[in-house]
Amino acid sequence: MNICAANEGGRPLSRTALKPGLTAEREVTVSEPLLAGSVGSGDVAVLATPMMIAGMEAAAAAAVADTLSPGQTTVGARVNVKHLAATPPGMSVRFRAELVAVSPNGKGLSFRVEARDEAGLVGEGTHERVIVNHASFERGALARKERN
Repeated sequence: MNICAANEGGRPLSRTALKPGLTAEREVTVSEPLLAGSVGSGDVAVLATPMMIAGMEAAAAAAVADTLSPGQTTVGARVNVKHLAATPPGMSVRFRAELVAVSPNGKGLSFRVEARDEAGLVGEGTHERVIVNHASFERGALARKERN
């Protein structure tokens, strides 16, 4: 199902409807910058939990990117995941997110997320994102800094 929005020139823009079932995947090869020892989440040479979460978040953001109006983006609000297996450098990890629910106001998004390497399941859980106006959100963050 497609919905239509107008761009700045008044021409219709076709975009995908925001509804459960939207998915996206992202893949990375585990390298030095992604290791626990490199990001400070441990001292072992395996995919760091924060980097696994970042991959899951990237997949979730991508799953709904085509549904957003100009000027909108999504931001992470909650993550509840289990890191189940260690992935060493050189292995590929595929992150997958599926939109499973949209809040009644249309701004809250709930995802099922997972990570799999070449040997199997690495992590799984849920992730929540919120649709915001990109410029307003950044202005609010800067205003927070100025209040201190």
